Amino acid sequence: MPKDLTNQFLFETDLTKIDPLFAELIDREDERQARQIVLIPSESICSWPVRRVLDSSFSNLYAEGYPAADNTLMSTADLGDLPMRLAHYRRYGDRRFYKGNAYVNPVEALCRRRAAECFATAKTPFGSIFANVQPLSGAAANLAVYEAFVPLGGTVMGLSLMEGGHLTHGSKFNMTGKRYNIVSYHVDPQTELLDYDAILALAKEAKPKMIITGYTSYPWAPDFAKFRQIADEVGAILMADIAHPVGLAIAGAYPNPIDHCDVVTFTTHKTLMGPRGAVILTKTEEHARKIDAAVFPGEQGGPHMNTIAALAVAFHLAQSDGFKKLQGKIVENAGHLADEFKKLGLRLAYGGTDTHKLLIDLKSLGKKNGVVLYGEPAAHILELAGIVLNKNTIPGDAETAFGTGLRMGTPWLTQRGAGEAEVRQVARFIHRILTACEPFLYKGLTRPLPRGKVDPRVLREVSEEVDAFCAKLAVRPPRVSGYPHFPYLDPAKGGRLIKITGPHAEAFLADTIAGDLSTLKNGGVMTAFVLDGDGRVIDEVSLARLPRANDARRDGFVLKANPQNIRSLLVWLRGLSDGFTLFEPGDVTAKIEGPAVIEQLEEDCEFVKTWTAKLPDTDPQMAGRSGAELLARIPVKRPYFIGQHALAKAAPKPDLPAFAWQEPAEALKRTSLYEEHKKLGGKLVPFAGHEMPVRYVSTIEEHNAVRKAAGLFDVSHMGVFEVSGPRALAFLDLVCSNYIGAMAVGDSLYNYLFDHDANLLDDLLVYRLEEERFFMVVNAANEAKDWAWLTAVNEGRVLLDAETPQRAMEAPAVLRNLKEAQWGAERRVDLALQGPKSKEILLRLVDVHQKEVLRKLGRTKCGYFKLAGFDTVASRTGYTGEAIGFEIFVHPDQATALWNAILEAGKEFGALPIGLGARDSLRIEAGLPLYGHELAGHYDITPDEAGFAGYVKLHKPFFIGKRPYMKKVAGREMKIVRFAVPAKGSKPVKLGDPIIDDKGACLGYVTSCATDTEGLLVGQAYVQQKKAALGPILILPLPAGGKKSPGAEDLKPGSRLPMPVEAQIIKRFPKR
Repeated sequence: MPKDLTNQFLFETDLTKIDPLFAELIDREDERQARQIVLIPSESICSWPVRRVLDSSFSNLYAEGYPAADNTLMSTADLGDLPMRLAHYRRYGDRRFYKGNAYVNPVEALCRRRAAECFATAKTPFGSIFANVQPLSGAAANLAVYEAFVPLGGTVMGLSLMEGGHLTHGSKFNMTGKRYNIVSYHVDPQTELLDYDAILALAKEAKPKMIITGYTSYPWAPDFAKFRQIADEVGAILMADIAHPVGLAIAGAYPNPIDHCDVVTFTTHKTLMGPRGAVILTKTEEHARKIDAAVFPGEQGGPHMNTIAALAVAFHLAQSDGFKKLQGKIVENAGHLADEFKKLGLRLAYGGTDTHKLLIDLKSLGKKNGVVLYGEPAAHILELAGIVLNKNTIPGDAETAFGTGLRMGTPWLTQRGAGEAEVRQVARFIHRILTACEPFLYKGLTRPLPRGKVDPRVLREVSEEVDAFCAKLAVRPPRVSGYPHFPYLDPAKGGRLIKITGPHAEAFLADTIAGDLSTLKNGGVMTAFVLDGDGRVIDEVSLARLPRANDARRDGFVLKANPQNIRSLLVWLRGLSDGFTLFEPGDVTAKIEGPAVIEQLEEDCEFVKTWTAKLPDTDPQMAGRSGAELLARIPVKRPYFIGQHALAKAAPKPDLPAFAWQEPAEALKRTSLYEEHKKLGGKLVPFAGHEMPVRYVSTIEEHNAVRKAAGLFDVSHMGVFEVSGPRALAFLDLVCSNYIGAMAVGDSLYNYLFDHDANLLDDLLVYRLEEERFFMVVNAANEAKDWAWLTAVNEGRVLLDAETPQRAMEAPAVLRNLKEAQWGAERRVDLALQGPKSKEILLRLVDVHQKEVLRKLGRTKCGYFKLAGFDTVASRTGYTGEAIGFEIFVHPDQATALWNAILEAGKEFGALPIGLGARDSLRIEAGLPLYGHELAGHYDITPDEAGFAGYVKLHKPFFIGKRPYMKKVAGREMKIVRFAVPAKGSKPVKLGDPIIDDKGACLGYVTSCATDTEGLLVGQAYVQQKKAALGPILILPLPAGGKKSPGAEDLKPGSRLPMPVEAQIIKRFPKR
């Protein structure tokens, strides 16, 4: 037999050798837990004896089924009498579906016995408690209880999730809320405590099959006796979910529910400090049988025997004096923590605590920037400082995303030896971070997004103090690491080099240094200052661009800093990369593009030696000086860098004009499809400087063709610009409101163009076709204006920012108007095919090798395709609200042939050519804006008011018009709504017609109106936000053609006055 045959398949090699990545991940997690203050109340430190059993060979087994029922009643000595247990097993076997369970049965029986022992009372002795220890989690345990006692659709009462209940207590997001009739009870809105009289009244009304007590964030112990009375009053099963306080209950620091409740469930890894599992306790054999069947085979297969074995050890420890002392200390520490928060002026949700957990109400910090600090950004920033807890809703919160509570508990901290002095210090750490936070809101695509920033000096100070605090507690880290694991706690290093890498490294560095990075070639060297937001020098550095890597890091740079400044520089750069530190005075929303990996190099390797020698030394005494004193060495003419705004007053100001535009008088133009429109019988009208078809048959017929089949639009009158070259991305991020840097090749993105004063010039789509090649598609009516604006910006001929007039492109991008004849074979114009059958039609025309690519093309994606033999760019975009639609960019000389090929391929599907009338009615029905109507125009409507604030990315430190735009929208109180006129045959309404209420007060104005799929009038209107709720409105149609309504002196018998049209404000965007 070969020498190694006995172990070659057991993989007994040390983990560090067989999978070093996971060995490191485990070590890193051990270090994190030792060097952070963990306050999550549902977490604790699992003891070493328990972990030893968890890692035992019991993890190898299947053991579906249960031990004999009488095993649990055996004494520990009898269960430990292995000769007798084995003799019995060999003779009689067991009830399990697998063999090999000789030692499994005493393990599970011991676990069940010890669980019952932990909860036994004089009224409910050990022998009357039945324990199921097989549930894999608390959720699985709770679901098994539902299965055992509540029929599908049956009524269950539990505390509302928003006020402290658990997901499995009936949340609409959980299967309990979907399968059962949940009637939630609530805390009293004034006292924030349980109101047992109100719960009783609700129970009498709801008649639940089961009532759940026990909570995930409500911090007070319930009165189980009162819940028993309520359950008896309505004949309900009473279930106590004590997942959180189970350890406290065993130790006598929390009421034991076993005397009062029919069922008790709990998880085993919170205050019990065991492995991750769960237990269900019942008190009758009938209930126990139902529970056992619900767990297995009802919802689970084989139990995790290693977990059950480890849990048995945890129950053994839980009966010790040391465990009871620990649980009492946990409750004491929670009280001290709560008391210190009160002294610091923070309000406690629910008024306090008598358990291991508490919640602070962030609203008690007051508002900054008109916004409260919400739980998510607060918890995130605290984690950066080394304090781990979680956001939570508290009474009064309506949505989880806008929770204003922070939940924390003291088990972990107490296990590590913390006492009163330590927990009060922790409260002060938290208070310092929270009071240094600046909350704000981004406007997302569907809702506001709570965010926050923090003073970087406070973050650094508290991080260091937290690390020193943790070093004094029990549980020592296996190592002491710095970046990237502890970014603000780098141990002292001697190296001067900083390596910055990542796909956003160049954009990150370009915004961070006061130097022109665009001039830096591979291997080239430059010097530059790094400034703070006030324009003061953090350090002068020399830097070089590294050759682009082929991995995920991509871009790379190496910086040489001064030894005495490198610590401050590293903290500054890393804070900017993390995105939560304040750096731009007056603009809390700004965030530097990132993240980037920022490593201090100290290895004595050839790379370090080479670049240490190659990069020149800089002056360490520059740190702390004002950049205004160093303007001769700072290229202020850039789109943006940190500190630029602060230098603007001292820097020379260019004499640049504001952008001004006068629309030229031109003859009507025709697209290359003009003759085709005539052949198809299209009614041609002037539109955006072109003769365009308004309809071919009827607007409603064309409208319905798009909704039911497909429609082909001539949109070749729209502008198609190409932006390319190394500066293309920087140029587009400067002129566009959206985040162009986030676009991958093959993406498209909706955008806005503003001038320096936030006047909206246009809305447009940007397509990223290659790394350095983009298309911009602009409205036909704005094409000439947009081209004049973009070229003026690119060439530095126009003012970009009144506050910082030095802003400009360092170097131009390459701009081409692809409709111009000079670009020959590269010219492109736009066609649009929209509707549910549009993909099937294009699949008839696409090159055979590209069919699968086209079939899988996702929404907003684009790429190069050969359609009907022509080279095109196609994108899954459109302006009709259809889920499936394409825009196709083709050479104008080939547009007619492609147009006809698409119509021919679409005949069998019912595809039609579509005119401007249906194009307008489709976009109105879909709730989409039109420039001049729902954007800009007579009412100067902003994207925020139009419902598209999420496409103006205020996290960008600068785009043209950003700060004026923020000021403009701050005081606006109007918004665009969609309305419908329910009566057929109503008088048409039009742009400018007033919206009034039933008292005649003007609420706003119609911006667009058309006929929808059902032949009813549907439109959009610009109305006061406070009057924009769904419901009835009146529209007053004014005389057309500029005529005035008759005055009182003009009224005679038979005179006609305008009558209001009844309408309804409806959902802005219909579901399709």
